[in-house]
Amino acid sequence: MPLHWKLVVDCADPLRQAAFWAAALDYAVEDNSALVTRLLAAGALPAEAVTEFEGRPAFRALLAVRHPDDPFDPATGTGLGRRILFQAVPEPKETKNRLHLDLHPDPGAREATVTRLRSLGATVLRHVKENGGEWTTMADPEGNEFCVQ
Repeated sequence: MPLHWKLVVDCADPLRQAAFWAAALDYAVEDNSALVTRLLAAGALPAEAVTEFEGRPAFRALLAVRHPDDPFDPATGTGLGRRILFQAVPEPKETKNRLHLDLHPDPGAREATVTRLRSLGATVLRHVKENGGEWTTMADPEGNEFCVQ
């Protein structure tokens, strides 16, 4: 049986990163408000660990996005399929990513996708055209590199 997994990204501002990547990928930001509320009421989560995101309680230090067609646990809001979790860490990004996402828009839509991602807060780092292909290397709002093929 295959293992269930998620991609975890260290960052300074998980809410901003989740909002960016949800818009970039057309994913859904997970709504963990029921879980957060339950944990607060039980005294299992301190109030300082909670913030507000899109008008609902959310974990301050982590937030995930999930594919909108994948299942999720309605009691916790946690995705059960393709998801990316953004978690706050104290240290800043200092070097090139060891892992990155490649986005594959429809044929002929790369430039429009790059323009849309720039409007969401991404920056273009370089455009590459080689015998093996053509892509644009970009950075998300915190400088994490990704490619648009």
